[in-house]
Amino acid sequence: MKKSTTFSRIRVFAGVGDRRRGRIVAGQMTIACALGKGGIAAVKREGDGVTPAGVHHAVRGWYRADRLRRPATAVPLAPLRADDGWCDEPGHRLYNRPVRLPFPARHERMWRDDRLYDIVLDLGWNARPRVQGRGSAIFLHLARENFGPTEGCVAVPRARAARLLAVLGPRTTIVVGHNARPVRRSRPKAAR
Repeated sequence: MKKSTTFSRIRVFAGVGDRRRGRIVAGQMTIACALGKGGIAAVKREGDGVTPAGVHHAVRGWYRADRLRRPATAVPLAPLRADDGWCDEPGHRLYNRPVRLPFPARHERMWRDDRLYDIVLDLGWNARPRVQGRGSAIFLHLARENFGPTEGCVAVPRARAARLLAVLGPRTTIVVGHNARPVRRSRPKAAR
């Protein structure tokens, strides 16, 4: 079996005309993606719907073993469990951490019926140091069929996810936002 090569860096660009959509560029591969309903921004707060700009890494992930085989990737993956959750309650000691359900504080359920988390990667946002209220559960996951916006994550079409996962590893730098934006060259001004 041929071993795939992981990329050292991929970039996530905001779309032109619709800040809720963008594209991921990984070498010669370009994949459309859905972004947060607030687009990409440098300042992230819990619940603002913004995809945080910056440098991220796919530190770990999960997949629905009852729906698909383990995807080929260098990112550490584990099967999701029906009692997996993620604490998104600012002020709680487990804020922005995986938890087991039932859980007494506000949380997100990872085992979803809508299939968005059939594959889900933790992008390590607000992990070290963890700042209360700076945002939680920033993932790379599967996109809705209508490519609707996320709550701050990056979402890719199911049909393209396997290709992207094959080139990702825990050391792959995922550059999101203005640092990733290509430099626009201005046209020379016409002589007057």
